[in-house]
Amino acid sequence: MIPDWYASGEAFPHDRLNEKMGFEAIEVSAERTVGRMPVEGNTQPMGIWHGGATCVLAESLASIAAFAHAREHGKVAMGVEINATHHRPGTSGWITGVATAVRLGRQLATYEVVLSDDADNRVATARVTCVIAEAPKRG
Repeated sequence: MIPDWYASGEAFPHDRLNEKMGFEAIEVSAERTVGRMPVEGNTQPMGIWHGGATCVLAESLASIAAFAHAREHGKVAMGVEINATHHRPGTSGWITGVATAVRLGRQLATYEVVLSDDADNRVATARVTCVIAEAPKRG
């Protein structure tokens, strides 16, 4: 399920990177967020899924989930730490990520993000921590 606050685009009006990379949200909640990106267009020189795309997908999913958590408290969320381990190459189709909350705190939200290919083979595992903060002032 995609909540109205996410579907409207108002929550992330400056989210151009995900648009360029073909990101699609499938399910959004503070506890679990699911989305995907195509391998095509997001490859490294050897023609396989790019490690940078892994980090973009993982941080995007965790940040969206953390934002769902933060907005319940009138705040926003931003990624502050990510690490990723690649297990196998993504070669075609889509890479789907599932961000699952490890801890939802008042100041930090941490997620484990599992990325899989269309055959449900684990491509990568990431951990992302987001800070829960007041919205930055824009001038």
